[in-house]
Amino acid sequence: MPVIFQKLDKIKPVYDFVDKVVLFICKLLLIADILVVTLQVSGRYIPFIPDPAWTEQVVLTLMSYMAVLSAALAIRRGNHIRMTAFDRYLPKTLLKILDILSDVGVLALAVIMMVYGWTYAVEIGGKGFYETMPWLSRFWMYFPVSLAGVAMILFEIEAIYNHVKSLFVKGGEE
Repeated sequence: MPVIFQKLDKIKPVYDFVDKVVLFICKLLLIADILVVTLQVSGRYIPFIPDPAWTEQVVLTLMSYMAVLSAALAIRRGNHIRMTAFDRYLPKTLLKILDILSDVGVLALAVIMMVYGWTYAVEIGGKGFYETMPWLSRFWMYFPVSLAGVAMILFEIEAIYNHVKSLFVKGGEE
């Protein structure tokens, strides 16, 4: 294996750590989502439990975080949607090049998500507040787009690296 790949492979634990952190955040968000929905449903049907008005907006915000962060995790694990109907008919090298091209496109999308997500979060979100929680800025409603953009950039860089490496390193040499 070329020396450059041996040196760059040493950064893999950082990607593994980021993956674990993002997965842990998604788990916490899911738990919070379940608890808030439980409170909401209980408040509707059990008389002595209050039915807070803020629950629906919190659930939607938490779901938006989970959706975009889990999409970033899907990039890392290669579980994103892709068309594979013609893969068996194309040469392996062409497939790898097409994978790199696809990853570059997703990387461009991730950069756009990061930049414009942050712009919207600061400019639009920073000026508004949740209707049922006037003390909380709508920044937090727009922020998941830029956060996911950052995670997607990290994971796409790793995916592009792995595809480029696969062009130069045969399967048994890793």
